[in-house]
Amino acid sequence: MNRLFAPIGIAVALASAAPAALGLTRAFDAKALARYDISYARCEARFADMRGHRDEAYLDLWRIRSDDKSAARLAGVRGGTVYRTERQLVLKGSASSSVAAASATLERECQGLWAEHQRVIQNKR
Repeated sequence: MNRLFAPIGIAVALASAAPAALGLTRAFDAKALARYDISYARCEARFADMRGHRDEAYLDLWRIRSDDKSAARLAGVRGGTVYRTERQLVLKGSASSSVAAASATLERECQGLWAEHQRVIQNKR
């Protein structure tokens, strides 16, 4: 179950420590994006404020401007076979895991992700 929620925590840690050029390559990794999307969907289900901000929050973690080009690139990655395959594997693995046991971990990671997104928004002003 930790594998499911780890992408958000890892993304926060890497984004704050990695240079922008290195982050750009990692930001559009299909497998990591698939795991992030599943984790973020669970965050959206628990925290109403997070709904509808998946791409913005993801791009903010990597310090990438949210524009048409980055949105198109994310859409391209999500349309690929690597993304779809990884998404199916993670969903299949999480169906057999106990979600209740990881509830506290999910909550901390969701709050950390949302706090980082809000910090980036404040810095843009």
